[in-house]
Amino acid sequence: MKQHRGSRVFDIFNYAFLGLIALSTLLPFIYVVLVSFTDPIEYQTSPIVIFPKHWSLASYEFILSTRTFLNSLSVSAILAIVGTACSLILTSGLAYTLSRKKFRLKRVFMIGILFTMLFNPGMIPNYLLVKELGLINTIWSLILPVLSSAWYVILMKSFYQEIPEELEESAKMDGCTDIGVFFRIMLPVSVTALVAFGLFFAVAYWNTYFNAVLYINKDTLRPMQVVLQVLLIQASTQVGDPSVAQMLQSDQMLPPETIKMSAVVVASLPIIIVYPFLQKYFAKGMMVGSVKG
Repeated sequence: MKQHRGSRVFDIFNYAFLGLIALSTLLPFIYVVLVSFTDPIEYQTSPIVIFPKHWSLASYEFILSTRTFLNSLSVSAILAIVGTACSLILTSGLAYTLSRKKFRLKRVFMIGILFTMLFNPGMIPNYLLVKELGLINTIWSLILPVLSSAWYVILMKSFYQEIPEELEESAKMDGCTDIGVFFRIMLPVSVTALVAFGLFFAVAYWNTYFNAVLYINKDTLRPMQVVLQVLLIQASTQVGDPSVAQMLQSDQMLPPETIKMSAVVVASLPIIIVYPFLQKYFAKGMMVGSVKG
């Protein structure tokens, strides 16, 4: 169909406007990358960097050789891997159970799940619960309180309800138990949903900050986002946590700003690298639980 002149003008204006918005969100990250690769001497003489004349990896070499940052990186990686795996198993298992018609307590569980969406106990009761369970200063204090989400359970429940029950019945005729049906049949056919929700869980665990501030007092258990925040504050005020002070002092006298920018790039890079490989599953998984006709 031929477009009218007004429609073409509107499309051009629309694309240009959306392109400017996309560029405005991309420019800060580009600036961070440029500063992180800027030669320290050049940055000290000219703090405003548009495009560096001399490139350098000194800031990256420094933060990647610092024990504090590497330890926080490993903690965040463990959180993202272990936490995502546990969250997917719990969420998918609970959603599959609630999607079965023969489960008699389905209504009771659904009311309890919906209740958590409407009422939040708050920070102090959550802290007291974590403390009474003996999870303070443990990695599980950052996983168990956010192990699942009521909204994700409801979406995955709708997804499992769309799977024909004949598939489950045929598997049981072949001798599969309920657990066998779940792990051998249901999980393989729900790969798109698992990848989509897994990406959400992984990003949330990777960006863990507030719970770590509440529940973690040990320097060795601090995730990367907490170390980055301390680094930003200390670089700006020259006061702060002694465990991070070494990241702002080196024999090469690196500017704190280049160290901060390098740390931000390293923190963002894993998610940026993983997302393109999961994009096709992510696009399909976003339709989980939607009404199809």
